[in-house]
Amino acid sequence: MKREIYESDHEDFRSSVREFLAREVEPHLEEHIENKQFGRDFWLKAGEAGLLGLEVPEEFGGFQANDYRFNAVLMEELSHVNAALSSCVGIHADIVAPYLVELTTDEQKKRWLPGVASGENLCAIGMTEPSGGSDLAALKTTAVRDGDDWVINGSKTFITNGYSADLVVVAARTSPEKKARGITLFGVETTKEGYSRGRKLDKVGQPESDTAELFFENVRCTDDDIIGELDNGFIHMMQNLPQERLGCAISNLAHAKQILIETLEYSKERKAFGQGIGSFQHIKFLFAEMFTQIDVTQAYIDQCVISHSKKELTPTDAAKAKWWTSQIQNEILDHCVQIHGGYGFMNEYRVARAWKDARVSKIWAGSNEIMKELIGRDLGL
Repeated sequence: MKREIYESDHEDFRSSVREFLAREVEPHLEEHIENKQFGRDFWLKAGEAGLLGLEVPEEFGGFQANDYRFNAVLMEELSHVNAALSSCVGIHADIVAPYLVELTTDEQKKRWLPGVASGENLCAIGMTEPSGGSDLAALKTTAVRDGDDWVINGSKTFITNGYSADLVVVAARTSPEKKARGITLFGVETTKEGYSRGRKLDKVGQPESDTAELFFENVRCTDDDIIGELDNGFIHMMQNLPQERLGCAISNLAHAKQILIETLEYSKERKAFGQGIGSFQHIKFLFAEMFTQIDVTQAYIDQCVISHSKKELTPTDAAKAKWWTSQIQNEILDHCVQIHGGYGFMNEYRVARAWKDARVSKIWAGSNEIMKELIGRDLGL
């Protein structure tokens, strides 16, 4: 099905992203897996190629396009190569960057944004806590006023880019009595005394993503480190979550589609009982169902991208996009593993890695159960 939402500028950008990935990423994927992270050399080259500054104004080294379709193209192409790649770059360039562009002072922009665009200032976001999961209003990390400083204590977990990050946007409770309305966002530079990171977490999938625990022991920040308004952090997070969830949806679908296309080619080559396995009616019908699911879902996601480009995407539509694509992604990749047979269970095959990489998409950025709760509330239930 022809997609109408992208223009020549977007497709030119797509070509440049593909060229960069073929040259700088695909030959080194095994190295990234072994190191459990994308090294700084990758980030600097991605910055040089202009992939990290889509949200950053030109005066700070980016080329803020004010057109989310460029972000969508980037997420699609990254996901075609590797799910962890889209999650790591997505956190830095598609999720953290808007907080720093939209909520910071001129001084903060000068301090942080040039490095964000160049890849020298690698970013993470510290929301999730060991006991909280998707319940952002239940944060236990605190920031207590001490003279002119704020003293942060607490911990975060499952933080993408957490092991390598230079700057972490940290959600901390500044006014406990206000509950959800007493949370503030801080830009914590990881060189600060009292900040520490745990080991790279050993995950089921996406080993290239340097996911880590973060610890804050009397970390001192000032008012100059506050991002947005004091005690307004929860609202800031709620306002930015639709873009995060849409980015996840774009990546989920592109990831599933790429592996499905590769599996189709495999089914034409693999022989059983003297014929290509794709010619068996069950598998033929299964492919018909899966490609239809991809195309129908793509039509919805494209409409969400257009809506978000116009600043019209609702939190409910973003929740629908996130949970539905993660469900479709996991169902399709499970079928792809089955079609590959025993080879589908071998780590050397992309389909096996993709299957493992995808499972977390039903959990992060708000679990699918939370997404359904949000959708249900919007229905007045």
